[in-house]
Amino acid sequence: MSQQVETEVIVRSSPTLDDGDHERFTHIVLEGYTPKDGEFVPLDNSVVGGMINSTPVKALCGKIWVPGRDPQKYPLCGTCKEIATSMGWSLPSA
Repeated sequence: MSQQVETEVIVRSSPTLDDGDHERFTHIVLEGYTPKDGEFVPLDNSVVGGMINSTPVKALCGKIWVPGRDPQKYPLCGTCKEIATSMGWSLPSA
């Protein structure tokens, strides 16, 4: 006697968010710049440094926070995106 087992795979198109995450976004942080005739100039605004040292960073939109969550779980901040594209940056498609 054989039994047939059915399995179902559920693919979620949007991430599962925790309570309170509905107002969270992924922000773009300018960590430095390279002048036309020069070398990279850091701005002391490192996301990795902020995560390691629990120090705040500032996004293009002006939001200041201590990074610590996975940015891939949240949608991109519209204001950061507008500022980045107005600066000539090309952003990856979602």
